[in-house]
Amino acid sequence: MKIARFSHGETISFGILDEEEDELVVLKGDPLFAGYEPTGERVALADAEFLAPVIPRSKIVAVGRNYREHATEFGNDVPAEPLIFLKPNTSVIGPNVDIVLPPQSQQVEHEGELAVVIGAIAKNVKEEDALDVVYGYTIANDVTARDLQHRDGQWSRAKGFDTFCPLGPVIDTDIDLEGGTIETSVNGEVRQHGRLSDMVFSIPAIIAYASAVFTLLPGDVILTGTPAGVGPLVSGDRVDVTVSGLGTLSNPVR
Repeated sequence: MKIARFSHGETISFGILDEEEDELVVLKGDPLFAGYEPTGERVALADAEFLAPVIPRSKIVAVGRNYREHATEFGNDVPAEPLIFLKPNTSVIGPNVDIVLPPQSQQVEHEGELAVVIGAIAKNVKEEDALDVVYGYTIANDVTARDLQHRDGQWSRAKGFDTFCPLGPVIDTDIDLEGGTIETSVNGEVRQHGRLSDMVFSIPAIIAYASAVFTLLPGDVILTGTPAGVGPLVSGDRVDVTVSGLGTLSNPVR
């Protein structure tokens, strides 16, 4: 099931994507908390503006260097355990919203990622039980001010600017990630391509590790790392992140 958060006129709603009819089945509330009760209304995809499918109530947990080739492209070792950091929920934007280049940085780069949306309160979750707390999956771009990341020595500022966490276009609650791929392109030129199976630490391992540090809450988002090939963004670019089976997250840059 693919869930969208969208605007139609002056109303923001959640809906189930009906791909055969090119429509959204409008729901009475946020299905993460209210279930899947339809209102009886349908909205044509052409008349809907997709928004970020979730605004994390609490936090965005991200994992650094979780693809071996990405770690080594900067001369870093592959971590012995998940390298986690946080992004603020104010960094979230939806599809087709501008990534804004901050004046503090001269080197902003894309990092296309698979994102996990948490669906239950999770603390000290065992790895074998970790998928039970997953609501679904979406696409993310962990936009990074690379020069500030190197300068600061820690990543909060470099990763945390407003607009630095595009999410979307939908949450898929049933997707089979087996054999899945992720690809990032800028202005139609492929920059990153990887297999989801190339992650150093699996999704269950990441959830177990993170939940041992802090409680994960419904609506929290986990970014699972990016393949090699990260590169610069400049004003006027359009960056597309595609995950097989999930669609494409597209954002202009200014």
